Amino acid sequence: MHAAANIVVGIVALIHVYILVLEMFLWERPAGLKAFGMDENFAAATRILAANQGLYNGFLAAGLFWGLFTGDIHVQRFFLGCVATAGVYGAMTADAKILWIQAAPAVVGLVLLGFVSAY
Repeated sequence: MHAAANIVVGIVALIHVYILVLEMFLWERPAGLKAFGMDENFAAATRILAANQGLYNGFLAAGLFWGLFTGDIHVQRFFLGCVATAGVYGAMTADAKILWIQAAPAVVGLVLLGFVSAY
């Protein structure tokens, strides 16, 4: 079960690295426009905000990688909890698909970590 939890934590971290790249570097390019369903004018007007958002996603990824490399389940839980909270808030305020892309994988990780600490 511990290996499965680590795999999910790693996947969530990689998702956030991908989001960082989209928001910080590809926001105004075709990949960013398509991923977030934007037109070029909106992307240009919001690029600084998106870069800031991307940086925060990078911090979430860094925290998850930190938890993986140290093996500290408490660190992993904390950052998965942050991701799940951000995903629920994003789904409520921006786009419902964020619930499935961000929050659901984090919740799966939290459940798996619950099984790890139970044994």
